[in-house]
Amino acid sequence: MEKIARVSAFALNLPVHVRMLGIERDTSLSACMVRVETASGLQGWGFTAITEEEVVATVVNEVAGPALIGEDALAHERIWDRLYWLLSPRGQTGYGPHAIAAIDVALWDIKGKALGKPVWRLLGGARERVPTYATFGFSFYDREQLAAAAKLWVERGDRRLKMVVGHEALQKRDTPRPVREVILEDERRVRAVREALGEGPELYVDANCSLDPYHAEMLARRIEPLGISFFEEPITQNDARLMADLRRRVSVPIAAGQNEGLAYRFRDLLLHGAVDVLQPNVVIGGGFTQCVRIAGMAAAFNVPIANGGAWPFHNMHLHAGVANGGLVEYHYPAVEACRAVYRDLPEPKDGWLTLPEKPGLGFEPDENALREVAKRPTARGRGKG
Repeated sequence: MEKIARVSAFALNLPVHVRMLGIERDTSLSACMVRVETASGLQGWGFTAITEEEVVATVVNEVAGPALIGEDALAHERIWDRLYWLLSPRGQTGYGPHAIAAIDVALWDIKGKALGKPVWRLLGGARERVPTYATFGFSFYDREQLAAAAKLWVERGDRRLKMVVGHEALQKRDTPRPVREVILEDERRVRAVREALGEGPELYVDANCSLDPYHAEMLARRIEPLGISFFEEPITQNDARLMADLRRRVSVPIAAGQNEGLAYRFRDLLLHGAVDVLQPNVVIGGGFTQCVRIAGMAAAFNVPIANGGAWPFHNMHLHAGVANGGLVEYHYPAVEACRAVYRDLPEPKDGWLTLPEKPGLGFEPDENALREVAKRPTARGRGKG
């Protein structure tokens, strides 16, 4: 038995310096890193993001962590169930699942180290490398810069690219910035990228839950002729009923799930026929323990899965582990954020990530860098998938 001796959480403001095409932009992404230590001296490192990092860190340090002292770190099912009843006993999908995800990832890191195997092999070892898609197209690029950036990523060997649309249109509708104008400009931006890419490379778009059904359909119809491989999170709240209706009305495939915390939300997306691609994220949706269950549900419905919501170095283990694993998102700012605090991260080649053979996750935090970042005032920036 590997008894849990200590659980610590670190609220992080991860610095990101975007540098491309002569454009430089400093920003930050909020995240929370969790360390679980066993009495024998093993350490596992977990992670979560796209949330209020101080809240999650407090939940781990003050509530979840103390409840796990003395538990067997290898008993991930027992611990997951205990954390669920402690943090989300009525099915709440807020901060609780983020804390569960970070702890669960740390426990799988320990399990791999204890057994001398990488996590992806413990999850099933379905494949030794996974395909990636590069998220490159952000709102701070104008149309010409977007097209140039798309060409640059293709020259680097990426044939699958994703760009952001919607641009928080509902949230910022009182700026004033009419949502229809956002949609019309999005069409022009997507068209500029497609024209720059030609017909060969795949192109995905992501609205980050920023549109209502009317404008999501408007945008989907306008970009249908441009060969979009999927439209991610088109509708606010990932409303399963409304996305199912949208999916019936347009030909662009629909993807969602990166921000969902508990399995029943994925069940509802599948039962409603709301998605063509389901997107569990291990650092958001309850860790590896729950995401393996979600992958099984998707397989039962014959719906493919992919990683949305970034953080490829954790999610690559899921998609290499299970037989129905799919694409992993190589999100440019999120990757740069990881490089600020982790060592030994793998590099993709020609749109593929090869999985590490080191035990556990196969990469470790730079603890000196972690301490420095953890001292920074926390930003309000949120990672976008």
